[in-house]
Amino acid sequence: METLEDPELCFPHLLNASCRKNARPHTEAMLIYVLVPCIALLTASLNLLVIVSISHFRQLHTSTNLLLLSLAVSDFLVGLIVMPFQILFLEPCWFLGDLVCTFYFFVPYIAINSSVINIVLISVDRYVAICHPLSYATKFSQKTVKLCVLLCWLYCVMYSFMILNDNLKQPGRFNSCYGQCVINVNGGVDMVLNFIIPISAIIVLYVRVFVVAVSQARSMRSHVAAVKLQRSLTVTVRKSEIKAAKTLGVTVFVFLMCFVPYYCASLSGYILTINTSTNDFIHFLVLSNSCLNPLIYTFLYPWFRKSVKLILTLQILQPNSRETCVK
Repeated sequence: METLEDPELCFPHLLNASCRKNARPHTEAMLIYVLVPCIALLTASLNLLVIVSISHFRQLHTSTNLLLLSLAVSDFLVGLIVMPFQILFLEPCWFLGDLVCTFYFFVPYIAINSSVINIVLISVDRYVAICHPLSYATKFSQKTVKLCVLLCWLYCVMYSFMILNDNLKQPGRFNSCYGQCVINVNGGVDMVLNFIIPISAIIVLYVRVFVVAVSQARSMRSHVAAVKLQRSLTVTVRKSEIKAAKTLGVTVFVFLMCFVPYYCASLSGYILTINTSTNDFIHFLVLSNSCLNPLIYTFLYPWFRKSVKLILTLQILQPNSRETCVK
């Protein structure tokens, strides 16, 4: 028989309206409480290194790296804000109110959606660089890239307000009891705009890039002996472009592995809630993409490893360190 002090209720004084506490197994809870902060710290730290590297060293101020910088900023926000707040969702009850529950989802939507759009922009950048190299400098100038990045972030902010509009009008309207944090979004619209269309564009562009890159590689091998000095420079440039395309391929593959389970799960119901192990795992898999991106740079970009070494040894504090050669 329930009493006013029933410890099984989130709000014991609200007998008929309070949610019940669904505590996690102790081992599972301890593992998550240790794992989430560690991954959040790693994500924020690695992406901060990317941000400092590209921002500080003048040699890295290229159009492609500006897009990587924008991607790193969105991933940094995930590690700094989104992942730590996941700890609150591990609790059996939500005590911060319905309005805070709704506003919490704004930063994840903005940061994660901007990651998707930035990867699309990077794909377009690689497509133009490899398939239309003569017009690349004109089409993808730094001014153009900065405008694209600005529009990307504005779109993500506006989209977040649009997708969460119903929840803002009446916070908590989808909660079944007090102590719950549930929002409702149009999963179909979200899937089409932030998964199907971007992924289709990325795959089409990357397939085209791969075909052209393979064709160029064969052409270089067959003609490299003809004009050694002139061709050696061309080979170096094209190898750099092809390597960037391969890095993009790895990034896209990791992105798909992290996002596909979430959107597959959303087909069965468009409710985002808390305190279910499967839901937590799917959400955290999406967030872990922000940690994996800078790890990809570490293994595939020599300039990133060199710039990180200069940063960690505090050599960037020396005069004229911005002009250091890191490539």
